[in-house]
Amino acid sequence: MTAFDIVPPARIAAGDCTDAYFDRTVEALEHAGQNPHVVAEVTASQFPRGDWNLFAGVKDAAHLLEGRAVDVDALREGQLFDGGPVMRIEGPYLEFCRLETAFLGFLSHPTAMATAGLETRLAAPESLVLSFGTRHVHPSLAAMVERSALIAGLDGVSNVAGAEQLGREAGGTMPHALIIAFGRNNQEQAWRAFDEAVGTDVPRVALCDTYSDEVEESLRAIEAVDNLDSVRIDTTSSRRGDFEHILKELRWKLDARGHEDIDIFASGGMNPDSIRELGGVADGFGVGSYMTDADPMDFALDIVEREGELVAKRGKLDGKKAVYRTPDGSHHIGLASQDGPEDGEALLEPLIRDGEIVREFDIDEARERALADAERVGFASPSE
Repeated sequence: MTAFDIVPPARIAAGDCTDAYFDRTVEALEHAGQNPHVVAEVTASQFPRGDWNLFAGVKDAAHLLEGRAVDVDALREGQLFDGGPVMRIEGPYLEFCRLETAFLGFLSHPTAMATAGLETRLAAPESLVLSFGTRHVHPSLAAMVERSALIAGLDGVSNVAGAEQLGREAGGTMPHALIIAFGRNNQEQAWRAFDEAVGTDVPRVALCDTYSDEVEESLRAIEAVDNLDSVRIDTTSSRRGDFEHILKELRWKLDARGHEDIDIFASGGMNPDSIRELGGVADGFGVGSYMTDADPMDFALDIVEREGELVAKRGKLDGKKAVYRTPDGSHHIGLASQDGPEDGEALLEPLIRDGEIVREFDIDEARERALADAERVGFASPSE
């Protein structure tokens, strides 16, 4: 037993984080002396549906299969997909049988979060968008959340350990608790303490809605802190009323007093609709629960060939498949043994060969790929 309910990485890598029926499967196959060579594919839907999602979680899934006698082809991290296989595993079935549960988990949740993150990114393409969501998930998932956010194109992340795991630096300024710790009507003391204590590389952003009207506190913060960069408005939804009107009023009154250089940052329950609504007045947004509450992608792993024979359970398409991006930006799925569409770009690329990872996982490249692919396929939020 451990203090925290976290399965250690070593047990995940060993295949112990599995559903019990895979243990029974291994027992039965070994008893019968069976270990067929198979082709298995990871899919969420069999045919294109016009519902694009952003592929993430590839790095963790690859490391789970590393060292196993398998070949794996997969979409690139940050690739948009619409039905059909996103990954293909080929090798002796017992090499990866017990890994399926963890393997699908490594793909399902990150893909959902990255897709939701891309929706928020594209809702305000010219604004700063930051990930504030790790407080909504188990802390062991912090790095996964922040990686998904960065792949989706968000500009920064807030979780310290999660960012360090990715070789990044977390950002953030102050919570309401800092203001409250100085006592009512002492907001200036809190803002000044922050300004005097933190490094010069930290943006001077004052939280301005703790006790008083947002405009009043913002003007007080500007007077209290020299070279203030922006004010953050995080008013709880139960008290904010017409949030767009509040921010427009704040912008007006800041500009009227010569503070055009002070940005407005909005947070608290932001989603693509609210971001688009506020895009003309707020300069930046913090996104949390919209990403972390995304329903995990319903990926499944299915055997489609056994010892060279086409096989699949009912409702699934048998045979090894190829996936293409066509010049018009659509998604095409066909048998790998057949010719693809003219000028189609094959999307399933080598990931593992004979147990060795043959790909690097660069977050910035994945981010660029996601944004370019989103433009290419016409990705949009569900409400658009």
